Amino acid sequence: MANNAAPHLSSFDVLQDYEQRSLVHAPGRPEMIEAAGHWRGVGYRLGKRRFVSSFDEIVEIITLPSVTAVPGANPWMLGVANVRGSLLPVVDLKQFLEGDRTVVHDGQRVLVIRQAGGNVAVLIDELFGQRTFNDTHRVEIEEQYEGRYSNFVSQVYQLNDSQWGVFNMSLLARTPEFRQAVL
Repeated sequence: MANNAAPHLSSFDVLQDYEQRSLVHAPGRPEMIEAAGHWRGVGYRLGKRRFVSSFDEIVEIITLPSVTAVPGANPWMLGVANVRGSLLPVVDLKQFLEGDRTVVHDGQRVLVIRQAGGNVAVLIDELFGQRTFNDTHRVEIEEQYEGRYSNFVSQVYQLNDSQWGVFNMSLLARTPEFRQAVL
């Protein structure tokens, strides 16, 4: 009877084999792979509405820094903050869109977004982190995303019992009213 058993490899040989196979196989990190029909973004809440914005539009997420008021500014313009030596305007996004001020609490987060001439920080009610959707989650835009929100939300995803409006921060940053914060 012939011996079909594989030859006994030393632990070192097994490790070398693992190394060789790992060097040959480099698929990339899962978050770097773009799958057709999938969309990923940063999830957050403004009032009762849930939104996501593209990772390309968010520079960083930070806790609300100390803010210095700017005399003569619109009420939604909270002021400016020194973040690592750069002055950032800080905007209450819910107040800009709805007129209702965000209730500030410990650990409050702001999304730093790109704007021509420098970044701006927008205050949100709650941060949910990364959210992933696919085309099967897409639904019709409902009335909760109408009014001022309709200018910035072009599609909506339904995931479990929650709807997520895709909020276009780039469009917000180009809106003349948003760029003119002084009365």
